[in-house]
Amino acid sequence: MPITGDRPFRFRSLPLPKLTALLTLPSPALPTSPALPSLSALPALPSLAALHAKAAGRISLALLKSTVLEVAIFAGHLALYPSGVTQERRTAPLQPPPDAPRLPRDGRPPVLLLHGFIDNRSVFVLLRRALAQDGGRRVESLNYSPLTCDIRTAAELLGRHVEELCERTGHRRVDIVGHSLGGLIARYYAQRLGGDVRVRTLVTLGTPHAGTRVAPLADAHPIVRQMRPGSAVIEELKEPAPDCRTQFVCFWSDLDQIMDPRESACVDHPDLLAQNIQVTGIGHLALPVHPAVANGIRQALDLANPGADARENPGGLTVA
Repeated sequence: MPITGDRPFRFRSLPLPKLTALLTLPSPALPTSPALPSLSALPALPSLAALHAKAAGRISLALLKSTVLEVAIFAGHLALYPSGVTQERRTAPLQPPPDAPRLPRDGRPPVLLLHGFIDNRSVFVLLRRALAQDGGRRVESLNYSPLTCDIRTAAELLGRHVEELCERTGHRRVDIVGHSLGGLIARYYAQRLGGDVRVRTLVTLGTPHAGTRVAPLADAHPIVRQMRPGSAVIEELKEPAPDCRTQFVCFWSDLDQIMDPRESACVDHPDLLAQNIQVTGIGHLALPVHPAVANGIRQALDLANPGADARENPGGLTVA
């Protein structure tokens, strides 16, 4: 321990006793101390290897449960897939009779659901029910063609549908929930095509915002190549976007096998107002299905300023 002071230390030599006198000095009585326990009697502490094995066991169990859930969801989705092949029928809101009492209009924007790669609107059966259960919120889903080969073209088609939805419902803006590729299409529309005028909040579920390296053999499909790190589309989304008004809420899972790396499902852009929410315990297919995630989406859409309000309370979501 360092010692500081203004006055320097001076050492003085003290006279030493004669050796014969030293030998005759009485020995001081040392205090007795209780006997220390032997090492064998001490409780065994867990080794680093044991702790690592325990943690790996927990991860393996969580991965096993997540995989079983993914298989079950995939099987159920295959059964529902034919029901979502056709485009959803569009209907204008029912107008009340002229003499009916005027109720306050729900100020929440309509919600548009956008599915992922080689999928259709049937993936949102449970999420749609969860978002509409409190009444008042209008929820629609959109199918884009499975033959879509360009994210930019799909984003332009999304823009035309959003304009039609706003005209039909009388709302100036909409909220979008996009799963996987659907979130990337919606982000391109909002960030690169001026869609932030229409999109208030974009919620993405397992969307490769920074690109994913999974399944290299799938590069034969051009839209998969656009979802790779370093692709022209991913690089465009890194460009400055200082005027983008859309707020982003991004759910990403620690067990998402489609995202490589996992954090590629987060939005990391200095100009975008975004919150990234980690989901623990489920995989890619479970994100638009799990009730806990649906509840988190509903809460995010109910906020006046989802990105800003959520940033004050960053956190994760453990669902399994």
